[in-house]
Amino acid sequence: MKRILLFISTLMLCAMSSLAQEAIFNRNDLTSPEVNADGTVTFRLYAPKAITVEVQGDFLQNGKAAMKEENGLWTYTSESLAPELYSYHFVVNGIDMLDPSSVYHTRDITTFNNFFIVTRNKGDVGDLYSVNEVPHGDVHKVWYDSPTLGMKRRMTVYTPAGYDKGEKYPVLYLFHGAGGDEEAWTTLGRAAQILDNLIATGKAKPMIVVMPNGNMNAQAAAGEWSKGMYKPSFMQHVSDPVPTKSMEESFPDIQKYVESHYNVLKNRQNRAVAGLSMGGGHTYAVSKQYPGNFDYIGLFSAAILYGINANFMDVNLQSLQADQTLSRQIDALKAAKPKLYWIGIGNTDFLYNINKDYRSYLDGKQFPYEYYESEGGHIWRNWRLYLTIFAQKVFK
Repeated sequence: MKRILLFISTLMLCAMSSLAQEAIFNRNDLTSPEVNADGTVTFRLYAPKAITVEVQGDFLQNGKAAMKEENGLWTYTSESLAPELYSYHFVVNGIDMLDPSSVYHTRDITTFNNFFIVTRNKGDVGDLYSVNEVPHGDVHKVWYDSPTLGMKRRMTVYTPAGYDKGEKYPVLYLFHGAGGDEEAWTTLGRAAQILDNLIATGKAKPMIVVMPNGNMNAQAAAGEWSKGMYKPSFMQHVSDPVPTKSMEESFPDIQKYVESHYNVLKNRQNRAVAGLSMGGGHTYAVSKQYPGNFDYIGLFSAAILYGINANFMDVNLQSLQADQTLSRQIDALKAAKPKLYWIGIGNTDFLYNINKDYRSYLDGKQFPYEYYESEGGHIWRNWRLYLTIFAQKVFK
């Protein structure tokens, strides 16, 4: 009797396993998204019990579009799209969800999105953000000691193809924005793909790119240090706990580690610093704190900051002109004669007026800079573009 029961149980387990495997394969046999030859993109979701399904994404004029259903299969085909990296997700019966047919997704603070790339021609931005058959650099997650902050900290370091041959390279220090971490530029920003492709085509010099964690109260990205599985937030860099030191105060710890552990050229002609949003504020602060340390400085949609907990929305031309410490620092930076001070921002960015006032302040100081204004707002589409432009200008 026991043998019969064991035999029946084994048959049931095999049947269940077979059904489970069949379900796994059947569930994922859809192609979604499908980038079509004409630049349109088709999305598909099998959801026979759904009442409403939308696709939401940055490629849609109104941000969302209803999907059509036939026999439980929901579909939507976009208009023809320009070359770019686009993000999207589905909304099923009012609930956000990722596309189960796509393994390509990113995290921005606590928001997850799928993404796809449209490219038409070799060398367009879609091609630039893609992984191509070119020599690839390496992306390292490294821990360094920060005596200033009293902790070990993690950062991401990109080394170009051929780095192991022993040649010395220039360094770009690249800061992320509020809510981000040391993973943001490689995941959302496609920094490794951009550098690989620019270097391979001779449009940028081979360089090391150092991407620190800009949250002075954290050791690393969420889930990568001993604080545990906490929920990250947009303002995590100013609370829990309140940071005691700023990026400009602790930056020498980063530079010291890089210059003692990597094959780098240790002079200002081979150092660049850039960052987006909060990271643009870090760039602004670090470059004026250490005039003569960098020959190339890039502010991407910069939040012009006065301190760790400053409200950058209070910055205007009058407040800039009234700051005597800032005046001395900018004068010293001007006297150091950096080769490039580059400012980029979107024409609908909520920081547009702050950056306009800062440019007016620099104009009053007769401080030379390059300015680039793009379409759109405070978005990764712009920041990827700014990195692309800036990387081609440095170390030349």
